[in-house]
Amino acid sequence: MPTLLQINTVVNKSSTGHIAEEIGQLAINNGWKSYIAYGRYERPSKSTLIKIGNDFDVKLHGLQTRLFDRHGLASKNATKKLIEQIKKIQPDVIHLHNLHGYYVNIEILFNFLTIENIPVVWTLHDCWPITGHCSHFDYVGCEKWKTECYSCPQKKMYPASFLFDNSRQNYSLKKQLFTSVKDMALVPVSNWMADILKQSFLQKYPIEIIHNGINLSQFKPANGEHIKNKYQLENKFIILGVASVWKERKGLKDFVELSISLDKNFQIVLVGLSAHQIKSLPENIIGINKTENVEELVRIYSIADVFVNPTWEDTFPTTNVESLACGTPVITYKTGGSPEAIDATVGIVVEKGNINGLVQAVKHVQKRGNKYYTNACVERVRQFYNKDDQYKDYLNLYNKLLHND
Repeated sequence: MPTLLQINTVVNKSSTGHIAEEIGQLAINNGWKSYIAYGRYERPSKSTLIKIGNDFDVKLHGLQTRLFDRHGLASKNATKKLIEQIKKIQPDVIHLHNLHGYYVNIEILFNFLTIENIPVVWTLHDCWPITGHCSHFDYVGCEKWKTECYSCPQKKMYPASFLFDNSRQNYSLKKQLFTSVKDMALVPVSNWMADILKQSFLQKYPIEIIHNGINLSQFKPANGEHIKNKYQLENKFIILGVASVWKERKGLKDFVELSISLDKNFQIVLVGLSAHQIKSLPENIIGINKTENVEELVRIYSIADVFVNPTWEDTFPTTNVESLACGTPVITYKTGGSPEAIDATVGIVVEKGNINGLVQAVKHVQKRGNKYYTNACVERVRQFYNKDDQYKDYLNLYNKLLHND
């Protein structure tokens, strides 16, 4: 029985945690033994879980990051203990996801991976592996990652450092560590990310694009009339936005500007806001706290007339696909991998920052009516983003690496 070990910040939580969990489930169903090593926020899992470090380790890692800008270089004892467990498990394939998140030491981990020569699959959910600091650079238009990072314009953004800027040293060390593994395949989750990797220091590795998939038994059109009643949304054209963390780069300011340009027949609803953000919203926007209740989220997607995603940087937002699966068309900015799930039958792509373009796109969807798009939205996800189909590509990749095909 082959053995898979995945490493990610979280398990069965947020987009990357759910992806790792579902890959593990598929592996188990196909005769593999599955382990998931994670940093925090334990959730139930079909895989055998390995907790990396503890809350104190995470806090120390966070402190080192804030003071010295050396994210990924704390958690030494926690990572050494992980290595000992990996040696006992003897996995046939190690699948990496997000290594940032204050929980693992990349130097210890990659020195081990280089020596042991275990086949590695690395899913790139963002750009942190190829930069000296940031997880995304599109918002500020920085291209230093192509040659060498220095004087980082996003030093105080995640993973924030309030004192030192060590982006040059971080970049050099990542380049050395991440190119030392002999047998590694990269999996960008979008065509955009694949193009970025081809320009980075990881360009020597084989690349296989696997878009994120979703669970179609969960995400599908559903009745949400009680939600309409709760928020008095009857007879309104509902414009929905969803994010796990709302910041300006996710388009929060754009939604506020959009609300000014629309009359009272339209209602913007934003999900995933903090209590403080909800209080600061203008009166014409309804704010809802973040929910881990998938059924509730599905019903919210389903009552919306259009899903708007004015993100200024993104690798491949799963929210776009979730909305389509619930029969709701998508309007998004032309940025990163966000437009890749969209074609003319299921939504509209607008130039980044073009609020008037958003207004016109919303009114275009309103004129056609939500039902014009419903069947095409559901069918597009069924055809291209069913997790059962998407994650089979990972199993094929594992087998390919094991047999050196």
